[in-house]
Amino acid sequence: MTQDEEIRQLAGEISGSQKILTAMGDEMRQHLILVMMTSGDCSGMRVNDIAAKTSLSRPAVSHHLQILKDAGLVKMRREGTKNYYYFNEDTGALDGLIRMLEHARNLMRALPDRSGYD
Repeated sequence: MTQDEEIRQLAGEISGSQKILTAMGDEMRQHLILVMMTSGDCSGMRVNDIAAKTSLSRPAVSHHLQILKDAGLVKMRREGTKNYYYFNEDTGALDGLIRMLEHARNLMRALPDRSGYD
């Protein structure tokens, strides 16, 4: 594959990773992920429980969880009127991000040194 073809492929991979990049690029969503990971409850957490462990309101937590859900990182289970959020066991979104980053790294390594003549 030519370098131009590799770069076009990488562009597609970057485009396909936009939702997860956006989801994980936000500092508050990073915090929510860590709060959920450290909760010790694999069955899921409710918005109220997450809000109680952060400085966010319930609507703000819901908003961030929806972005994480849209990115494929989090799923939601409904039990009656209660919603429980938990990590998606299908790590396809993360796997795609890792492949894209590895592809970018490999392309960058193959580029000529342009740092000058130090």
